[in-house]
Amino acid sequence: MEPEINTQMNLIKPDLNLGLRPSPLRSLRRTHTSSSRRRILRPPLSEATGDSEKPSTCTADELHYVSIPDSGWSLALWRYLPASNEAKRNHPLLLLSGVGTNAIGFDLSPPQLSFARHMSGQGFDTWTLEVRGAGLSKRVLHKVESSLPINLVSRKELAGQSEGRWSSTNFFGDSGPRITTTLAGQQPVPNSFSELQGRISTFVDNFQKQFDLLVNSSWDLDDCLKQDLPVVMEYIRSVTEPKDGKLLAIGHSMGGILLYAMLSLYGFEGQDPGLAAVITLGSSLDYMPSRSSLNLLQPLAERARTLNLPSIPMGAIYSVIHPLALRPSYLLSWLSSQISVQDVMIPELVEKLYLKNHCIVPAKLLLQLATAFEDGGLRDRNGTFFYKDHLHRSTVPVLALAGDRDLVCPPDAVYETVKARRKPFIAYKVFGDPSGPHYAHYDLVGSRLASKQVYPCIIEFLLAHDAI
Repeated sequence: MEPEINTQMNLIKPDLNLGLRPSPLRSLRRTHTSSSRRRILRPPLSEATGDSEKPSTCTADELHYVSIPDSGWSLALWRYLPASNEAKRNHPLLLLSGVGTNAIGFDLSPPQLSFARHMSGQGFDTWTLEVRGAGLSKRVLHKVESSLPINLVSRKELAGQSEGRWSSTNFFGDSGPRITTTLAGQQPVPNSFSELQGRISTFVDNFQKQFDLLVNSSWDLDDCLKQDLPVVMEYIRSVTEPKDGKLLAIGHSMGGILLYAMLSLYGFEGQDPGLAAVITLGSSLDYMPSRSSLNLLQPLAERARTLNLPSIPMGAIYSVIHPLALRPSYLLSWLSSQISVQDVMIPELVEKLYLKNHCIVPAKLLLQLATAFEDGGLRDRNGTFFYKDHLHRSTVPVLALAGDRDLVCPPDAVYETVKARRKPFIAYKVFGDPSGPHYAHYDLVGSRLASKQVYPCIIEFLLAHDAI
């Protein structure tokens, strides 16, 4: 018999006792304990960049870097300062994005359709983490010699330096064809070969920049969970100084999986994870009963293992195939429905997701995520710890949101994880009506109606658990 699940947003009380007993286990390093016995820790090595140093791709108010000990990684944190005309909230808000994505997905069109900006506009000190290999996060790598059998072209060279007419850099060598295109107010001459050359050049340029990272990608979900998240959360605490030492957190897709896994691990050990409340968007620990399109991870992960590929350059791949995915008549148009229901998101923002939001995906990460399609759901890298089995031990309030047309994480997949939680610590809601509007995987964050239908639900839940 299936347990009864709360579906109303006001059923989780904000005055829950979230403290847990200290764990006798010492297998995992912890950087945070409950406020009554919190240790004074030295903040991790970090730096914050000024406006003059912040890259143009970072649309946040501040860009911070947090060094992860013994990893060589310095992870990027995009910070959005709370609006001055709103009451300051008691807890900072941490945002975690999906697999192989960066912070841009939470800040697509500032300020109109920016999830991060909307949250900071409600008074939350908002931080978006870019995990290893994503966005502006960086690592000091050993130099790897690479020789590609073509004359690489930078985007700046390809775009040209002068106004008027430009001639593309000879991508195919001195003996190859040269193509001239008219710009700057002159009538453009359609040339599909020129467009293809541009896309290939973009792909090669991206690939060259990430080549060293591609061949040195050896992290998985457990690395992010056990090494990175505790250090990042401690850094945010050291900057924002919440009175009870807790954060609020929202995870989309893999970001939500990370938060579920954290609640499970800390609950198993009897530890306080330092979270006042959690919201997951299109996330689950067990996709086995659903018809999720993420099932494609399994053959992809197996192929990567067979070929001994360290990672897959999803950002570079998407930059090439996106024109074939955005037009209904093309073979790869089914990819668009994985992100958004047709006409629900602004087309320019969907294109921005394809071109700007994707990064590399390590094969080890894919292999671990693929266990979510096996009996028992997601497990650790050793295959011995089943995260769903211990989720009921956590008393941190969770709001699980699903989209009715989400092909990546269908509502039945979300519900499979919801069932593993004890009430009254879980609330569950599916967005979308039979007559419309509908919500696919990314529509919960970036669709036209999200700010009117989804965001208010999220804010209500956060405010209910922001009290100290």
